[in-house]
Amino acid sequence: MEATQERDYGKLINRVPEVTLVFWILKILATTVGETAADVLSTTFKLGTVATSYVMGVLLLISLVFQLRAKRYVPAIYWIVVVFISVVGTLISDNLVDNLGVALATTSMIFAVALIAVFAFWYLIERTLSVHTIYTARRELFYWAAILFTFSLGTSAGDLLSERLGLGYALSAVMFGAAIAIIYATYRFGLTNEVLAFWLAYILTRPLGASMGDLLTAAKDEGGLSIGTIPVSVVFLLVIVALVIHLDREEKKKLRRSQP
Repeated sequence: MEATQERDYGKLINRVPEVTLVFWILKILATTVGETAADVLSTTFKLGTVATSYVMGVLLLISLVFQLRAKRYVPAIYWIVVVFISVVGTLISDNLVDNLGVALATTSMIFAVALIAVFAFWYLIERTLSVHTIYTARRELFYWAAILFTFSLGTSAGDLLSERLGLGYALSAVMFGAAIAIIYATYRFGLTNEVLAFWLAYILTRPLGASMGDLLTAAKDEGGLSIGTIPVSVVFLLVIVALVIHLDREEKKKLRRSQP
């Protein structure tokens, strides 16, 4: 039965992108934009964390509807969802910590348990956690639920670690980048399986992107470069748009080649 299902799935089109170097670059850029854009809305435009959460939550739901209706990987729609989900995942953690006074250690544990629960239900129902076989709406919903909690967990755990160690933005970015490199090395040498390596790296790109965003935007007396949230957001968004246009052209080429 399972083999038959996989053969049937093999005829379908994956709804999410393959994991490539461009994928990781876009993921880090989207994470950084998520961090800076949230600051622009909540602080610069004085919406506050709660109002920003409502706005971003609505935009996330709208973008998810388009993503689920697409039934195939469309780069522009997919990466818009990633940007919005990065903001929402971050804001969930920030609301619990800043507005409700929940400790970072507690929120890190809550999100870790929630992520494990998503993976457990995903595997029990679908018998796979592979991102190469997101062929159905149900699998895709599990995928996005996992991604949401990776952002929240990455936010809480990253802030907790940086706060406890007091490394500063630059050293924090180096530390998280080094951790991702180690995970990649263990995967290449066969010490970590593909699924575990992917999701561990996905979690760590959140604090890596946030550290980069804070380094670029924070005041110089706080260890940042004081470039400002709006310029950083605009520049990173332009890079994301350029890369997504490139990916969109590549996807169209693939579709033309696959047609008889």
